[in-house]
Amino acid sequence: MAQQTKARKALAAKLGDNMKLYAVDEAIQALKDLSTVKFDQTIEIALNLGVDPRHADQMVRGMVTLPSGTGKDVKVAVFARGDKAEAALAAGADRVGAEDLLEDMQAGNLDYGRVIATPDMMGIVGRLGKVLGPKGLMPNPKLGTVTPNVAEAVKAAKGGQIEFRVEKAGIIHGGIGKMSFSNEALRANFDAFVDAIIKAKPAGAKGKYLRKVGLSSSMGPGLKIDVAQVHAG
Repeated sequence: MAQQTKARKALAAKLGDNMKLYAVDEAIQALKDLSTVKFDQTIEIALNLGVDPRHADQMVRGMVTLPSGTGKDVKVAVFARGDKAEAALAAGADRVGAEDLLEDMQAGNLDYGRVIATPDMMGIVGRLGKVLGPKGLMPNPKLGTVTPNVAEAVKAAKGGQIEFRVEKAGIIHGGIGKMSFSNEALRANFDAFVDAIIKAKPAGAKGKYLRKVGLSSSMGPGLKIDVAQVHAG
């Protein structure tokens, strides 16, 4: 125990240098070494992009499947009828319905990580714009959450697919796994997330696109990543 405390103090002192840039693998290990809490923290990535999302041609948004999963159980609601509803349930959806699901959500039951709908259900789903929109849950064909293939969409949501969207300041945040994941699993998720952001570079982006990258844990410090080792941007 004394050796662990000494090691953490040494790392904390090392981290006092806010100018230090970490290699990705080094940062992942440092976050683990510094962990002092008993719960399984989320490892989060933050990317500062050279975009102004107030302009439509500089919006960065999409989906990425993390190869190692998220470590979270994502609750999925699906608006569908008939065979599509049965397919969604078989794929693992937590709740499937139509008008009944609409009423349930209007009553405030919105504890879902993903909402999916078949195209013919958007007349109903559209009435939930004011409650689903602010939570980022509104089904969207560009994100694959309005689709006739609801079974595949449910499997993707359950299997590690997450949404990313740039915020006003040009920053994208996302969870890339849990502290309990192996270093290799976290690195695979890190690479997949960054690759998806790079591929989503909008036409209106000017100058350096990937400006800063950081890694942090739920209760830990934020570590700056050497962008040159990630991508030239």
